[in-house]
Amino acid sequence: MSEPIKIPEVIASRSSYKHKFSLIELYRTWVLLPYAIRKFVNNRKSQKVSSQFLERLQLAVTEVNACPACSYAHTYMALKEGLSAEEINSFLVGDGKWVKPEEAKALMFAQHFAEQGGCPGKEALDALEAEYGQEKADIMISAVQLMLAGNIIGLPYSALKSRIKRKPYQNSSILYEITMQLAAFLLIPPAFIHGLLR
Repeated sequence: MSEPIKIPEVIASRSSYKHKFSLIELYRTWVLLPYAIRKFVNNRKSQKVSSQFLERLQLAVTEVNACPACSYAHTYMALKEGLSAEEINSFLVGDGKWVKPEEAKALMFAQHFAEQGGCPGKEALDALEAEYGQEKADIMISAVQLMLAGNIIGLPYSALKSRIKRKPYQNSSILYEITMQLAAFLLIPPAFIHGLLR
């Protein structure tokens, strides 16, 4: 049996947010989830974009936001998709060693998407579509959208877990951590209805 993969220390020992998301960002991301989930699930059947490629995109988003909870979850998922421990760690620290030339533009888009809090520039969207075509670009956007939604909840969850271990994040509060967890559940129904009506 192989030794379990270790999350890079820079993520595992996190003591502050790289990006602290707002309730508005949470709601906006939740509104986009019904479409993203549908695209992502349909791709599981059609495999128009490989699962490994989508997992690398999601790891790129998690690297930007440095979400410990998502890093642990997606390490497990990436291993199941066949990525090596070395490749996963490379993506989690953003060193670029395992970036394939044909995936580079999509990975840069995923990082840009995360840095912009899910609001990428038109030029970035156009470049992604020009490189991969609209159908594949939509699937990639859905994958990074799902990852961002996970980060928005995973970051305050990670901060709350750290607080329970008496290592609170420097730029957090228990009120923020609990509010974001509760809001995620309370906003799901109205956000999903809003998303379906779009």
